[in-house]
Amino acid sequence: MKLAHANTTLLGAILLVCGYIVVMPLVPILTFWFESHTTSRLQMLGSELHVPLSKESAMPEGNRLVIPAMLLDAPINEGQTMAALHSGTWRRPNTSTPDKGSNTVIVAHRFTYTDPRGPFYFLNNMQVGDEIGIFWQGKRYIYKVNATNVVHPDQASIENPTSDARLTLYTCTPLWLPKDRLVVTAELERG
Repeated sequence: MKLAHANTTLLGAILLVCGYIVVMPLVPILTFWFESHTTSRLQMLGSELHVPLSKESAMPEGNRLVIPAMLLDAPINEGQTMAALHSGTWRRPNTSTPDKGSNTVIVAHRFTYTDPRGPFYFLNNMQVGDEIGIFWQGKRYIYKVNATNVVHPDQASIENPTSDARLTLYTCTPLWLPKDRLVVTAELERG
């Protein structure tokens, strides 16, 4: 009798863990749909990119990445180690910054079981022409997406300096078996 109870308990635990593993990657899709249909967050983030900046309008505190199409408004972390990546978006060391032109590279997790909706969960939905805003040291920079690609993880050239002011965002892909990198590049429109 005790063995049957132990087996039932163990089976229940296995089903619970398997359910968690299968369902958690899908939860962000449901929350994104709900947020995009029940709030004006998309309009608010879009207006942040276009409302004239003045002393009266509040500039977001710190360095921030704003992507209305992804309902994303996240701090840009700085640091020399990957520990900064675990706190959100991370500007890769030794890449440019928006105020210097060249290639500003920002990376983030797409999905982890501890943070199912990573900052770049919806990076795969970015389309050519979508706007991306960076608020950097008190100034706003607006970029327009010009390409999306999937590259092998050892293709480090995506971080190389460029002669034009560019933004490169990347994350792991595909969601279920992250073996490659999803790369979105955008050119500076205003800054």
